[in-house]
Amino acid sequence: MHRHTHCNDCLLRTVPSREPCLTADIIEHYSFVSKHCLFVDDKAPVTDTNIPSHLEQMLDILTQEEGERESGETGPCMEYLLHHKILETLYTLGKADCPPGMRQQVLTFYTKLLAHIRQPLLPHINVHRPVQKLIRLCGEVLAAPTENEEIQFLCIVCAKLKQDPYLVNFFLENKSKRAEIRSPVVTAGAKESVVAPDTGQTPTEQPSAAAASASSPPSNNNNTNNYNLVSSLLNLTKSPDGRIVVKACEGLMLLVSLPEPSAAKCLTENTELCQLLTDRLVSFYQALPQSMDPLDIETVESVNWGLDVYNLKEDAAVFTGKRALISFLSWLDYCDQLIKEAHKSAAVVMAKAVRERFFVAVMEPQLMQTSEVGILTSTALLNRIIRQVTSEALLLQMVYFLLGEERDAETAATITNDPLRHRLIEHCDHLSDEISIMTLRLFEQLIQKPEQHILHSLVLRSLEERNYQENKPQEEREPLENGQPHDASPDHMRPDGKTEVHKIVNSFLCLVPDEAKSSYHVEGTGYDTYLRDAHRQVRTRWDWRGHPKPLEKCDLELPFYEGHFLKVLFDRMGRILDQPYDVNLQVTAVLSKLSLLPHPHLNEYLLDPYINLAPGCRSLFSVIVRVVGDLMLRIHRIPDFTPKLLLVRKRLLGLEPEGITIDHMTLLEGVIVLEEFCKELAAIAFDGLAPPPFEPEAFGFV
Repeated sequence: MHRHTHCNDCLLRTVPSREPCLTADIIEHYSFVSKHCLFVDDKAPVTDTNIPSHLEQMLDILTQEEGERESGETGPCMEYLLHHKILETLYTLGKADCPPGMRQQVLTFYTKLLAHIRQPLLPHINVHRPVQKLIRLCGEVLAAPTENEEIQFLCIVCAKLKQDPYLVNFFLENKSKRAEIRSPVVTAGAKESVVAPDTGQTPTEQPSAAAASASSPPSNNNNTNNYNLVSSLLNLTKSPDGRIVVKACEGLMLLVSLPEPSAAKCLTENTELCQLLTDRLVSFYQALPQSMDPLDIETVESVNWGLDVYNLKEDAAVFTGKRALISFLSWLDYCDQLIKEAHKSAAVVMAKAVRERFFVAVMEPQLMQTSEVGILTSTALLNRIIRQVTSEALLLQMVYFLLGEERDAETAATITNDPLRHRLIEHCDHLSDEISIMTLRLFEQLIQKPEQHILHSLVLRSLEERNYQENKPQEEREPLENGQPHDASPDHMRPDGKTEVHKIVNSFLCLVPDEAKSSYHVEGTGYDTYLRDAHRQVRTRWDWRGHPKPLEKCDLELPFYEGHFLKVLFDRMGRILDQPYDVNLQVTAVLSKLSLLPHPHLNEYLLDPYINLAPGCRSLFSVIVRVVGDLMLRIHRIPDFTPKLLLVRKRLLGLEPEGITIDHMTLLEGVIVLEEFCKELAAIAFDGLAPPPFEPEAFGFV
């Protein structure tokens, strides 16, 4: 044949195509696989045959073909695979596991095909149907020899769905419409069944050639769908092989994050995912020792699920129960991360399941018990749980469990409506100092979490109407002038109606009398240190700044109740001179965290000494004033009060060795905490209430 040597187009036209060769090759390899399975000895393992090699070469041909064609174009070899339902036939062979080990080979073939071929295969009916049926085979047998291949296959399917989430609708199988013809086990007398692959359809439902091309996912709007991909992964989370468990958990993480509402609904309503999460959480929790050192619980290293490498001997040497604690915290972390990644509707359902089946059913009885050892251990564990939870949905359900969902203002008569909330707050003032400290730490941790219901439940709902202020009859009120409230002293007010910041700061700094101050004798313990610390604090994730609700719009006729939480804190603050040093540190830590929050009513109630309190009401400032009054009476009864105070401070700072016992140690330590707390409140008031930009040098504070 004559060829034009000067025309590239003509040259290209006359070069023999490799496609017929590749197509013939793949037909040859496939024919060997299918025919060999008909006549091979049933007992001979597949690894003794050339089947693995032929399957591998089929994959190579398909990958090579795609690499030589334009993106998205289907070549004749792939057309052959799709049109002749090769995946259906391989599924049938794999299901029968004939020859022995064939299931592993089929799983590997599917996995590599989905991983290596770039064009979308799952939309094809002759791909997603056999894939769906192969998914059902995974996880059927615990610790099966094919577990590794099963999890690799399931994870590649999950990854493909993550890339194109709408495809998940192919894998929500309608129970009422499923009419699968189960392929018989291939035996010597029934090897012909391989030729008629299991398609999952009745003969009248066999797809036409056109249906073998890409199809649209079905509509799944009812509750009768099977989510076999999730079910198989859940089965594999029960594997004794930790690596399989982690991979299965990773697959579930991908699936819960899919944005398809139908998948999210099916996930929570038609699978055992919620049950698995909660059952395992309960199991790990119940495996913990009944008594554990709170310090061990608090200080055990951070745990990320799937990454906890451990040594049983080393863990046991550190403290009893460390391995069990890490296992529990690791699974808690997985639940938290899963809920964080999940579709919003699924996240809510999973979080509620954790609340009901773990927090209410298991933890609540532990927290409500009377054994002090049990209370201490369960409170320490709860504190660690609060610290670790980060997902919004789980945090909210945990908060509802702890504090209830009530939004209305508290009264003294309603504080027992939620027994657990009441009990936890009461534990802040427990006879056991250890329980008090641990519960106060729990609340300190809780009020720093990014969920507004926490602060509303504990404090803000009691302050909404500002009825802690004195209610004067309307005719006795002075008119507003220049925006100044009628019930405030004008010489303390800014033009915006708020008390001048430097007045507030000086009020707190001058509260403790000079003879009870010892910080100026020790370097690095001045007010400026607290000022810098307060400025560095992350104050909140919410913007609550603004003016308080105008008094004219407040219902000042309502009797004021400070709320159960603030009542207990104020009661403990009032006993600061008579309770242990560690208790005092924790009480003031909680109050300082509350004071840092930039809510106008909270700032006014906790930080403004100049509000006119209604009769019978108290504020943080008024509580401290009473403490200082009591202190003034006691100082004169203690000989060498100031030198003793300074010595105690130096011992607390490690600047002086422990020596002879000092009388009135509890009182002296309380005075030191009181002085430091007043400096801290002054710094918080300055940093939080000063109008921006901050100009501390204008007030002479730096």
